Amino acid sequence: MVHGDAHYVPELSDDVAWRAYETFFGALRLLLAAGVTTVAEAAFQDRLWRQGLRPLLPLADVKVVQCYAADEVIEQRVGGRTRPAHADAQWVVRAFERVVLGVPEIRVDTSDGYDPGLDEIVRFVGQKNSSSRR
Repeated sequence: MVHGDAHYVPELSDDVAWRAYETFFGALRLLLAAGVTTVAEAAFQDRLWRQGLRPLLPLADVKVVQCYAADEVIEQRVGGRTRPAHADAQWVVRAFERVVLGVPEIRVDTSDGYDPGLDEIVRFVGQKNSSSRR
């Protein structure tokens, strides 16, 4: 969406960000309602993830893979972006609020590879929740 507008300048909570957010969760709802196994990836903070995912919880066996990295790694990655889609400079200095949904979760340090490794992440994702909805 941001690449379609050569003059786009990201701002916190701008119109493009909200349209992308609504499209993201609309697509998730469509896929989950159709019974499609889905992986949803985004760097939303807790407030936005909860707001978007709570209505979808009855449709899926939700698991959360929380990725994080050392502060200096995040700053380097953000600084290396060629055309930002987010107002990074405005929110990077704030503490990132990880999603809290009360569903199974695993934390993955991506500072240098993946810790735990991909095999463990795949095992986690493949396990059935005890209160499985599907």
